[in-house]
Amino acid sequence: MLRHGLLKGSYIPHRAQRELRELVRYRRSLIEERARELNRIQKVLEGANIKLSSVVSDINGMSARLIIRVLIEGKDDPAALAQLAKGRLKQKTEELRRALKGAFLLEVFSET
Repeated sequence: MLRHGLLKGSYIPHRAQRELRELVRYRRSLIEERARELNRIQKVLEGANIKLSSVVSDINGMSARLIIRVLIEGKDDPAALAQLAKGRLKQKTEELRRALKGAFLLEVFSET
């Protein structure tokens, strides 16, 4: 069929389009990797009985990142951690205090 011209040639996109497709695929893989890492962080926190995600809307938000950073440094006082809240999360300090009571071990973060 090929010898008689009965097969249609396959479409090969232009170089610019191929490069754009490659960039889009790479961006998608980075977004997926970021989501996996955030899920891992959330799982570690919940394994330590810290229910931060039940109070904050975004585990990657400024307040949540600050609280996680302080937890990694070894400070685990729920009242002090709740005071780190920024913006609208300041209104939920009592909920934060209850959510941050947990058995947190620093070895959990050092292993990952």
